[in-house]
Amino acid sequence: MMTTARLRLVVTSVLALLLATAPLWGQVRQEIRIPDILGYKTLKCDLHMHTVFSDGQVWPTVRVDEAWREGLDVMSITDHIEYQPHKDDVPTNHNRPYEIALPRAKARGIVLIRGAEITRQTPPGHFNAIFLDDVTPLDTKDLLDCMEAAARQGAFIFWNHPGWKPDKKGWFDVHTTLYEKKYMRGIEVVNGGSYYPEAHQWAIEKGLAFIGNSDIHAPSMIQRTTKDEHRTMTLVFAKKKSVEAVKEAVFAGRTVAWYQNQLIGPAEYLEAIFQAAVDLSDIQYEAENAIRFRLTNSSDLDLELARQGKIGPKTLTLPAGGATLVSIKVDDLEAPVELEYTVENFLAGPGKGVPVSMSFAGQMTIEIEAEI
Repeated sequence: MMTTARLRLVVTSVLALLLATAPLWGQVRQEIRIPDILGYKTLKCDLHMHTVFSDGQVWPTVRVDEAWREGLDVMSITDHIEYQPHKDDVPTNHNRPYEIALPRAKARGIVLIRGAEITRQTPPGHFNAIFLDDVTPLDTKDLLDCMEAAARQGAFIFWNHPGWKPDKKGWFDVHTTLYEKKYMRGIEVVNGGSYYPEAHQWAIEKGLAFIGNSDIHAPSMIQRTTKDEHRTMTLVFAKKKSVEAVKEAVFAGRTVAWYQNQLIGPAEYLEAIFQAAVDLSDIQYEAENAIRFRLTNSSDLDLELARQGKIGPKTLTLPAGGATLVSIKVDDLEAPVELEYTVENFLAGPGKGVPVSMSFAGQMTIEIEAEI
């Protein structure tokens, strides 16, 4: 029989657990539908956000709750190292946001990565260092010393909002130094609501990982994630959902940025997402060499297609989570059919969509020989 003291301990423990998880009650997570590809998990990540420990407006646990509701798998709180506007009210402790957020992230099933923003004048600008063991050694005046301190910890460093100050934007000698020393391994082609075509081109030319983040400071006002209203994020194609797997993936450059109704990144990943999201089915052969079929799009993006080949409608929109009936005419119903299109909102380069194809075999005919 359980003693009174033992019962009291159990009740107290249960109450403590309920109080600790109370903020989780009544909240709904919206899962984002972008398929896994090439044997990897497609993880939805925001690797740039702020709290009251620098110039943000919310407590670290609030950032975790927002990320969970909006369908993220991975996040990093990257408060400024050098810029601490709330230090009269919140003591400067560079590791504290991570420490506060970690228990909530574990409860939510969110992968939390320790990070920080290196905040310098432009040029060189701002950089995020993630996968840190300790932020404190980065608090140094010399930029290269700071970068070296991050590199010694195996950090992944990327250039933030490179077009933030239009009058000072550009690739300068200091960026060449950071690139050649292999400190800078990625670049934000998108930050919040801003897309940077120049950064997109630099990512291609220099083999930098494509990064897109919210850089959120205020509380998130997103009530429901849609193709048109969602936080800017990075899709990371990782072997599994873990800190180590995400780190391996970003260093390997297996990333794509999701911005508005656009995906921005290497063509091989964009094409793989299209092929995994789109299903061609219900093929029907009709009179006068007409063929009708269904295209189903299982992703959360509208897919905007422009024809490059000779067969099919000139333009097609495959709505998010919907199906479209397509009718085409061919010369021979028995010949294989190949539809060639460009996905206009999958950007493999500035203003350059990714080419895709969809094909199926022709109508089968069966000849029956009469017995004599």
